[in-house]
Amino acid sequence: MKLSARVDYALRAACELAAADGPRNVEQLSTAQQIPAKYLESILGELRRGQVLRSQRGPVGGFRLARPAEEISIADIIRALEGELANVRGNRPEDLEYTGAAAALQQVWIALRASERAILELVTLRDVADQTMPELVRTLVAEPAAWARPSRDS
Repeated sequence: MKLSARVDYALRAACELAAADGPRNVEQLSTAQQIPAKYLESILGELRRGQVLRSQRGPVGGFRLARPAEEISIADIIRALEGELANVRGNRPEDLEYTGAAAALQQVWIALRASERAILELVTLRDVADQTMPELVRTLVAEPAAWARPSRDS
C-alpha cells in the first residue's frame, strides 16, 4: 500500500485536531507537524468538503473535526482524499475479471482490501492522538516480522 504525502499530511493534521482543545488554524497545524502551509491549506479544504472537518472564520476561527475523534477512522481520511482504499487501475476489485492463469488475482485484490479495511476502519483519530492502539494493531506490531524489511533477493 502506498500513501501519498497528501494523505500523510492530512492524517497528521487530523491527529493534531483530535488532540486539540479547540479550533486550530493552518499555521498552527503547519508548525506542529512541519507541513508546508500552502499545501496543508489545500488538503484541509478537501477534508472540509469531504465533511471530515469544519471551518470557522474569525479571530478564534480555524479548523476542527466535524465529528468526535473516536468516530473518524483513518479510512475516512484516506477516502475523503483518495476515494476507494483499494483499486486496480481505477477499478474496484469486485468489478475486475481475469482469465486463464491470472483468474485468481481478483481474490488477492479482494483479500488485500479486506485486510486494509480491518486496520484502517478500526483505528480512529482518537486512538492515534491518545497513542492507544486497538488490540489487533498492538498484536500485529508486536511481531518482529512486521518491522523487518523484505529482502529483494527472496
